[in-house]
Amino acid sequence: MPDRGGGPTGPRIRVGRPSRRVRTLLMTLGVLAVLGMAFTMFAGFWTDWLWYRSVNYSSVFTTTLWTKIGLFSVFGLLMALSVGFNIWLAHRLRPPLSAMSMEQQSLDRYRMGIAPYKKWLLLAITALVGLIAGASASGQWRTWLMWVNGVSFGQKDPQFHLDVSFYAFDLPWYRFLLGFGFAAAILSLIAAALTHYLYGGLRITSPGARATAAATGHLSVLLGIFVALKAVAYWLDRYGLAVKSSDFKATDNWTGLRYVDANAYLPAKTILFCIAVICALLFFATLWRRTWQLPVIGFGLMVLSAILIGGLYPAIVQKFQVQPNEQAKEAPYVNKNLKATREAYGIDDAQVTEYSGQSSAEDPAQLRDDVGKAASIRIMDPNIVSPTFQQLQQIRNYYGFPTNLDVDRYSKDGKDQDTVIGLRELNLNGIPKNNWINDHFRYTHGYGVVAAEGTSADSQGRPVFTESDLPSKGDLGTYQQRVYYGEKTSTYSIVGGPQKEIDYSDDSGEKTYSYEGNSGVNLSNPINRAAYAVAFSEPQILYSGAIGEGSRILYNRTPKERVEAVAPWLTIDGDAYPAVVDGKIQWIVDAYTTTNGYPYASRTTLGDTTADSLTATNNSRAVVAQQNQVNYIRNSVKATVDAYSGEVKLYQWDTQDPVLKTWMKAFPNTVEPKSEISQSLMAHLRYPQDLFKVQRELLSRYHVDDATTFLSGSEVWQVPDDPTNKSGNAVPPYYLSMKMPDQNSQAFSLTTTFTPNGRDNLSAFMAVDAEAGTSDYGKIRILKLPTNTTVNGPKQVQSQFNSEQDIAETISLLSRGDSNVEYGNLLAVPLDGGLLYVEPVYVRGGGLKYPLLRKVLVTYGGSTAFEDTLDQALNKIFGAEGTTPQPPEDDGDTTEPTPPPTTEDPTVQEALNDAQKAFEDGQQALKDGDWEAYGRAQEDLEEALRRAEEAQSGESPESGDGGGASPSPTGSPDSS
Repeated sequence: MPDRGGGPTGPRIRVGRPSRRVRTLLMTLGVLAVLGMAFTMFAGFWTDWLWYRSVNYSSVFTTTLWTKIGLFSVFGLLMALSVGFNIWLAHRLRPPLSAMSMEQQSLDRYRMGIAPYKKWLLLAITALVGLIAGASASGQWRTWLMWVNGVSFGQKDPQFHLDVSFYAFDLPWYRFLLGFGFAAAILSLIAAALTHYLYGGLRITSPGARATAAATGHLSVLLGIFVALKAVAYWLDRYGLAVKSSDFKATDNWTGLRYVDANAYLPAKTILFCIAVICALLFFATLWRRTWQLPVIGFGLMVLSAILIGGLYPAIVQKFQVQPNEQAKEAPYVNKNLKATREAYGIDDAQVTEYSGQSSAEDPAQLRDDVGKAASIRIMDPNIVSPTFQQLQQIRNYYGFPTNLDVDRYSKDGKDQDTVIGLRELNLNGIPKNNWINDHFRYTHGYGVVAAEGTSADSQGRPVFTESDLPSKGDLGTYQQRVYYGEKTSTYSIVGGPQKEIDYSDDSGEKTYSYEGNSGVNLSNPINRAAYAVAFSEPQILYSGAIGEGSRILYNRTPKERVEAVAPWLTIDGDAYPAVVDGKIQWIVDAYTTTNGYPYASRTTLGDTTADSLTATNNSRAVVAQQNQVNYIRNSVKATVDAYSGEVKLYQWDTQDPVLKTWMKAFPNTVEPKSEISQSLMAHLRYPQDLFKVQRELLSRYHVDDATTFLSGSEVWQVPDDPTNKSGNAVPPYYLSMKMPDQNSQAFSLTTTFTPNGRDNLSAFMAVDAEAGTSDYGKIRILKLPTNTTVNGPKQVQSQFNSEQDIAETISLLSRGDSNVEYGNLLAVPLDGGLLYVEPVYVRGGGLKYPLLRKVLVTYGGSTAFEDTLDQALNKIFGAEGTTPQPPEDDGDTTEPTPPPTTEDPTVQEALNDAQKAFEDGQQALKDGDWEAYGRAQEDLEEALRRAEEAQSGESPESGDGGGASPSPTGSPDSS
């Protein structure tokens, strides 16, 4: 070939093929890359299968997998066939190419270019749309399983008289099918139109007819299918009105038909359905008429009707019929919404009673003894004292407690008592030296339960532990103390092999242990090791000598993760809590079934509703399903996770819930019947906080039972902000053993308060019986305060505390130096027509890094007390002084206390001198913020006063009594 560049000629350089060695290398690298990708995909699949098999829930994995594969295959194939067939048909109906226009000449090069690859191009296009459609369809596995397994609710909607299951299970699947049909019709229409254009069936700029008869018929049929699907959509929209959300002044997330929906939109949808059917038939008729004139006219009429009938007419009805007499028009539909919402959220049986808010007792002193009957007032706040547990019971840096501890009930001497409980879990950040062996082989588990009385504190303001030390010992008896699964255990561990684990340490040194459970996945198999090396991106798993016979890998170790994995159809409560049950530590997890398709029930966003001051300030307390909108919820499952073996058990709790029954049909043998719950486990089950928060949010509007009041908005309540901190979020509900006015004895309850919308005074107090296994479990009681009187709400009570001069001065004194005052939970207790508020006050400061209970705030009937112990505060409020000496006011005044009457007895005088010295030491320690020294001084003062009293009465001092069993005369916090 001549040199067309015009440059000098020379020897031609022949570009040859790569050498055999290079080609072999490239092919080898290509094969290795493909194999690597394939093994990576296999590793993810294989490790998932191994994990589900290890927890005995392999049926969940296989059912979910085969459902996804089935949906992927069916709908992917349908989409591929739909698009592929229409491309093939359009190509088959192409006109003969004779005289070419300029437009066709410009397209000719494209036709010539793809001619050799038509089959491959067709396969590629259909495969691509099939893969996309299949992947989208596989994500609908929950919708499919609910449709195919749906059971009846036994309740019908008030408009169409269809079972609720139609809206919850059927309608979502029909909408998916409709959406898939629209997608298939549109993609087929686009593909067919492009093919017709490419091969001359459609012409844009060429003279003459714009489309051949064959193209006209083909595209008309596709348009007819599209319009027919639109007719189906109009028909389904009629039922969709029952679950449609809209803005309504009565509530933000109104769901269901209103007057304009029933009298304008509903007939409009029916008319549009008929018009769409006629329009679709006109498009199909072009197969014979070969003209688009009538179909286009019909389509235009449908669009115009949609604007006039579907948009303008409802607006006219709303403007001229509804607005002039809104309450009368909307009242029947509001009543339907009230009834459905209360049923859907389980609040239809909420008992609302009038409550005066003021005591009827003439002599407040007579109420003093009633306080103990009204409630076991908890002064240990589980959301405050975690650092105290950490400091006093951590023992080793590689242990830790959650930020929020839990409240449970444990029996002591035959009597249940509220108990603050936490597990000593593994804390990898406290390991002396972090490396792969330490992090995953040696430090693998926590050790023991730590528990304290909820209603008591010792003489120094510390918790009164009922289970403590390492190994833990106390009232809980003998149990498996090792914690391999916990809320703080977020990394994997490899146990049971040649590498020994650190069990715990005591004065004699480290104790080692080798895991003896059957949890986790066995790594003896080299394929398993390779799969986990890839899945965890940790090649050492493949070749490490620390892994051998018997080695097992533990992962997915938080209770929430494990329950979510074995029951992906459940919504998990944000707070799992531990309990010692039958010699084992069991994590108890509340789980919910939900749906978004309950007709007429207003919706709520779970993440927003379950957020409060704890979720805002503490990462360990999670919200539920952040953006999930639901309008039906049931606590249908109670789950347990064994802290040692990781065993997960699901128990049916709500035996009437149709959503749970549906999922139990879809996943048989995964949920155990309620009868399998042991009595020892039942004793620790409780009403879940997140369900309670959802219900209280709904009850702030839906406590009324008539449409007029609901529409007026005069009875709307709100959950007050937490006054004990500056988060600006709602006050959390509190667990408390208490007695409502209609109850004969105390019951473990979950409580909250309400204030009027936009105001701070109290409007209602709400409690639910939280004690599982009792006849009243789940019963909601609301005490509604009168609107014509003002009863202080939580924010006003807190403001009253802070504004009283004596209290403010004491708080200022306690806050001096490096000290910080922390307010505990502000508890409200109904008492003789009024509300008793109690708030523990903690101080963290000086050389201490943990809070100690120093004061207790109490208010009732306008009287406020700020004392060292709960008993002293109650005595002051009700004017019923105890028999024990009362402490001096701890307001920073260094004036010497008035001593008891002096005598000539030198023993008495010596004791009084010791008491004076101890008092002065305590005041100096208080100023310095040295709480340890202050505590010692208070103990010395109490001992000296006791000796003086005994000497004066002629009694000899008894040894061994260090105080703490009765209210301290020194003013230090004590058992209450």
